[in-house]
Amino acid sequence: MNTKTTYSITFIFIGLALILAVLLNISSGSVNIPFLDVLSGLSGNNMETKSWNYILWNYRVPKAFTAILVGGGLALSGLLMQTLFRNPLAGPFVLGISSGASLGAALLLMGSSFLSGIFAFGILNDISLVVAASLGSFLVLLVVILVAQRIRDTMALLIIGLMFGSITSAVVSVLAYFTSAENLQRFVFWSFGSVGNLSSHQVSLLAVIVGLGTLMAIFSIKKLNAYLLGENYAQSLGVSLKKSRLVIIIATGILAGGVTAFAGPIAFVGLAVPHLTRQLFDTMEHKILIPAVFLYGAILMLLCDTIAQLPNSAEILPINAITSLVGAPVVIWLLVRKRKMMF
Repeated sequence: MNTKTTYSITFIFIGLALILAVLLNISSGSVNIPFLDVLSGLSGNNMETKSWNYILWNYRVPKAFTAILVGGGLALSGLLMQTLFRNPLAGPFVLGISSGASLGAALLLMGSSFLSGIFAFGILNDISLVVAASLGSFLVLLVVILVAQRIRDTMALLIIGLMFGSITSAVVSVLAYFTSAENLQRFVFWSFGSVGNLSSHQVSLLAVIVGLGTLMAIFSIKKLNAYLLGENYAQSLGVSLKKSRLVIIIATGILAGGVTAFAGPIAFVGLAVPHLTRQLFDTMEHKILIPAVFLYGAILMLLCDTIAQLPNSAEILPINAITSLVGAPVVIWLLVRKRKMMF
């Protein structure tokens, strides 16, 4: 069996796993809906109870779609960062873009007392929270782009990105120290992450954002493959390092910043999924890795969201904690078993 056939079969299995993960996610929740009724509702038939139909199409299906976008977007942004910096520990948070989103949310939720009520108008408004987080990530991305134009050393850019993250985290800590307990609690709940609080319009906007970042990644496949062999080799192939690096950074900013703005900061997925995917496909070809990483990230997020939703209970565990608790041991086991990290 040749390599192309093997990859095709693997993609078929991943596609089936994604469908099963979606069905499992949609079937789980505080309201117990029989699996056969879920299938009947998805096929367009009327369900036994009208409330079940409402829950299915107005809550569970959008939540599952959001989980796919969040998991795929974060995993893809992690792949882009690991390739750009040729560092297995790089992830979507290394440029400080996600920290910028957290800063925007913190200013809205905890900074109103310092800013004379400028942000107070939207404290209880989910849309204004998304706007604030988006502005925070965009401003940090803009600063990173300006720095990238002046610095040639990619590793120096990585360190500067980490410093941006440290600065924004420090500002958030200062805001948390002086804010009220109520506002601090709101920010803590946002930082837990969630894929179930978005309206249909917000899900559509998130889909556009993730789609744009994914298209930019697809158009950068050749440049990403060239980066794997070093910047000098990439330059010898005619790759414009300055231009390609800028495109990759913008794509990562769109993916990581957009996802964080809508779903909150979600750890582990962007860092670990690219490694899990390389172990499965045993390749560094981004033509294979980009769709595989996106699907793998979507499956992982769906499974983590299913675990976070306690059966027959209105309580939902923090998705941010579940992604790390479920995924980190798997990565450790794979790396110990393989005894090396592909890169």
